[in-house]
Amino acid sequence: MTPEIATLHAHLLGALNPVPAETRRVFHGRGRCWPGLEQITVDWLQGVLLVSLFREPPEGQQAQLQQMLKQLAASLGWSSEAILIQHRYLLESTGQWLLGEPCEQRVIEEDGLRYQLDLGVKQNTGLFLDMRYGRRWVREQAAGKRILNLFAYTCGFSVTALAGGAEQVVNLDMARSALSRGRDNHRLNGHDVSRVGFLGHELFKSWGKVRKMGPYDLVIIDPPTFQKGSFVLTQDYAKILRRLPELLNAGGTVLACVNDPAIGPQFLIEGMAAEAPQLAFVERLENPPEFPDSEVAGGLKALVFRLN
Repeated sequence: MTPEIATLHAHLLGALNPVPAETRRVFHGRGRCWPGLEQITVDWLQGVLLVSLFREPPEGQQAQLQQMLKQLAASLGWSSEAILIQHRYLLESTGQWLLGEPCEQRVIEEDGLRYQLDLGVKQNTGLFLDMRYGRRWVREQAAGKRILNLFAYTCGFSVTALAGGAEQVVNLDMARSALSRGRDNHRLNGHDVSRVGFLGHELFKSWGKVRKMGPYDLVIIDPPTFQKGSFVLTQDYAKILRRLPELLNAGGTVLACVNDPAIGPQFLIEGMAAEAPQLAFVERLENPPEFPDSEVAGGLKALVFRLN
């Protein structure tokens, strides 16, 4: 066993004995805290251990990784649990079930709320675990508010907002299939979906509709770094920031996010000052402790701004 695989084994043994009660990341190599393991993450999905490989492992390491995972499961006494290795570096993000019964969908819990995930069939499962504190923050802020959720994906923020007592949430994402999963997530939690809007549109072609459904007390912006043909973060984020004042009620709040290790929080702070100076920076939300990063600016950036 190489030193890198031995390090991963020791880390997983500590993180999974006992297993977490809810879904959690149990190893975050992408934070660059463990040399040689930068392209590996491991998530506990309440019965399924998801091992994501973001680059093809060096020769021989993949066989050692698989052997180590099987030994780990045996030492923990697993019988009904499963292990899925997802090869994210491949175009199809191929999933390989190393242990247990294959299952393409699974319902998990986070902070007492339920979400349906896709396993081994898509690049992403449907819930970004590093945004756990962001979703919790929205839940704490949501009571009685009208909320706009841009780049909504599977509506995780919307689920927490309804759980927190939001009056209305408008979700916008160009991927209608993701919004359909968002409806499923709301129904899993017994929510009144009449209080939730789902707009399957490209944002920059839908400002009129978005503005008409406002104004909002909270706007959430959590875009991809790059979305072919529709969004390039470094070019297009400013277009959103400059429209915020016309979307917000007096005293309204914005949660603006970036998850590119190469882009620090000053990108948003300086961008907001230039495009919407009426919005003042309030705070950067902490990231969950299971997402350590060797650089403070490298992890998820979730920043709060308030309209003066």
